[in-house]
Amino acid sequence: MIILKLLTYSLVEKPIKSERGILVNTSRQQLHYIINMVDSKELDVLYRVLVKFIPEDEPLPDEIKAIRIGREEILRGEIVSHDDIDWS
Repeated sequence: MIILKLLTYSLVEKPIKSERGILVNTSRQQLHYIINMVDSKELDVLYRVLVKFIPEDEPLPDEIKAIRIGREEILRGEIVSHDDIDWS
């Protein structure tokens, strides 16, 4: 019954402004509503599922180069221990 109400709601409602002034599609509002209904013990599972829908950023060429250089330095032993750094 709840799902039917949510589906009906999404067909008639228009996007509204969120607290931050951003237009929010009713389907997002419904997801918030559904998430709030999930038992807190299950939130970890829900989080792991939702994270899969977030696109991953591809590293930029300069970031790839920096990672490669850092790995090469580690292999050559060119590292400095955190304990050797004067953090003051």
